[in-house]
Amino acid sequence: MGVATAPPPPTTSKTLQKQYLEAVGAYQYVLTFLFMGPFFSLLVFVLLFTSLWTFSVVYLVWLYMDWDTPNQGGRRSEWIRNQAIWRQLRDYYPVKLVKTAELPPDQNYVLGAHPHGIMCTGFLCNFSTESNGFSQLFPGLRPWLAVLAGLFYLPVYRDYIMSFGLCPVSRQSLDFILSQPQLGQAVVIMVGGAHEALYSVPGEHCLTLQKRKGFVRLALRHGASLVPVYSFGENDIFRLKAFATGSWQHWCQLTFKKLMGFSPCIFWGRGLFSATSWGLLPFAAPITTVVGRPIPVPQRLRPTEEEVNHYHALYMKALEQLFEEHKESCGVPASTCLTFI
Repeated sequence: MGVATAPPPPTTSKTLQKQYLEAVGAYQYVLTFLFMGPFFSLLVFVLLFTSLWTFSVVYLVWLYMDWDTPNQGGRRSEWIRNQAIWRQLRDYYPVKLVKTAELPPDQNYVLGAHPHGIMCTGFLCNFSTESNGFSQLFPGLRPWLAVLAGLFYLPVYRDYIMSFGLCPVSRQSLDFILSQPQLGQAVVIMVGGAHEALYSVPGEHCLTLQKRKGFVRLALRHGASLVPVYSFGENDIFRLKAFATGSWQHWCQLTFKKLMGFSPCIFWGRGLFSATSWGLLPFAAPITTVVGRPIPVPQRLRPTEEEVNHYHALYMKALEQLFEEHKESCGVPASTCLTFI
């Protein structure tokens, strides 16, 4: 089939009000991504030592009773996923979603998402909101964006991200989703994870994939088709201070990741009121998320290493082909190649 793309935002010149709303949409995502979890964790703790301690106690009791919900499908909210602010976030860059093949809803899928970038902006916009009409482009599919399991330990923030359809990237959680009687489940896994964020340098396309095979085992256990997804421009919306492999700074980043599950990065964007100053507002670089063709995978409850390696090799080849087919139309020089580590 031909390539289908979600309708782009109007190309007419933007009013000052429209530019302001788009900047607000982009900035609020950055602030919630970075600070919402720590803020509410600290708030719940501090309230315990004030006259409002009952609020924290009630919430913590409820949190204890609700602890397993993220691993059992969470609490998706279509109202949250359809909020107008996500369309402002989409238009700021802009973010586009490109469909290259049909994904029939009579089976399940494991989508490998690359690259991770700093904040996975394109993947959240396209798979966790309806700003680009995922449900219209892929009717019958139910997307789940799998993220760091530790995020679901953070009070209030866990409930917020569950409303988007986010789930822990854990075996228990993903097995639960792909074992549902209703087919059409589409699990989106950022395969490179936090390690790949360390290579989110603008203009570079370096993926942590060679030894990442857990998503292939997951697909084999459930007979879910593998689908490569590449988000062009994901690495271009922030500037990153990259440290050389083997340096003490890089060693500290990797050690921190082993202890905490995520990698600390030194990154920056533009200022909120000035494009020439430093700040946390991302640069308005286009992001195009291309969903590739499905790779049929048989169901093997106990896949062998040979089977895992075979389908992992097929996946890498399909991902590289997807990159080559779309890189020039997405503004990437023809001479640029994917790098796998």
